[in-house]
Amino acid sequence: MSENPGPGPGDLGGAGTTDFRLLPDVASRALGGSVLCANDEFYADAHSLIDPRPPVHDPAAFGIRGKVYDGWETRRRREPGEDFVIIRLAAPAIVRGVNIDTAHFRGNYPPFGSVDGATLLGYPTAAEVRAAAWSPLADKTDLGGDRANLVRVTAPDRLVTHVRLTIHPDGGVARLRIFGEVVPDPRRLGGRVDLAATCSGGRVEGCSNMFFSSPANALAPGRAQVMSDGWETARRRDDGHDWLMVRLAAPGVLHHAVIDTSRFAGNAPGHARLSDAQSGTELLPRTRLIPDTEQWFRIPGDPPAGRTSPAEPTGPEPTVPAEPTGSTGPTSPTALVRLDIYPDGGISRLRLIGVVPPGHREQIARRWLGLLPGDVAAAVDQSEFFD
Repeated sequence: MSENPGPGPGDLGGAGTTDFRLLPDVASRALGGSVLCANDEFYADAHSLIDPRPPVHDPAAFGIRGKVYDGWETRRRREPGEDFVIIRLAAPAIVRGVNIDTAHFRGNYPPFGSVDGATLLGYPTAAEVRAAAWSPLADKTDLGGDRANLVRVTAPDRLVTHVRLTIHPDGGVARLRIFGEVVPDPRRLGGRVDLAATCSGGRVEGCSNMFFSSPANALAPGRAQVMSDGWETARRRDDGHDWLMVRLAAPGVLHHAVIDTSRFAGNAPGHARLSDAQSGTELLPRTRLIPDTEQWFRIPGDPPAGRTSPAEPTGPEPTVPAEPTGSTGPTSPTALVRLDIYPDGGISRLRLIGVVPPGHREQIARRWLGLLPGDVAAAVDQSEFFD
């Protein structure tokens, strides 16, 4: 069901990626993951497992129960058994890999760990999830202390909504990362939706530079709290510019774009441009951006003659003319979007709001149902799909 060690650092990402670490961490609290329950949290709280920040360590920090650790730590077992924690994923996903990170746990890490998955739609209670049918994702594997323990999942593709980490027999784990491919629920693709959002199934397919922070951050829910919550590139010393490629959750006709530069006050891009990366159709001509601001732009289907861009968000400065690379405005569904930023800098969020045509929703529905366990799929009311 799994293989260890994990992938090499030079592998590429995307759907079916050979480096699963470039897929979103669908357990992360930043995306909406949550800890449902744990059988033991004597020394350290299990909720730290899904903190998106790297674990920290203060050698001098001690509390009433002993050493303070940034992670989950259970008491020493004096009887047979193992400890577990159950996590609800931010979105149903095909799990491609896991990282059982034991950072800073040296003499108290578990010697073995395993991860199982379950599929329960809706909002089941902790008791219902504990009683669910579980299937292996990462078999019982050796763990090292104070290190990332990467395990590639080779189980057959299926949608997972909850994961259970079991440590054998006890000890401490700093972070649990669950890397997966989000498959959108077709019932959530009716009307206008953000087709770039990670939790809808949008994903980053590539970028020119991610020196300071990952481009996947730009597709996260909510607003950025700090600069590192967004995507930021290195300073350019040439005449080029940076770009980001986003695969939408489903092909859709785009109506609005949100380019949010919040938290980037002195390092926002000067201008941005959006295009269909496959057809070359221009969605948003090269347009001025304002620092530290959420900016909405209309994507016109048929702009009036002579109009080359949507209205600027504020200010009198005219739009810079678009580069001549194709027609203006979407005339058919877009699946792959390219964001160009000029010349470099950071954006905190990118939203691409559009409508998925019925034919594409039906394709997604068939795939989604096929990835569910048979009993779960049989219980789904398919009339809800396109309401």
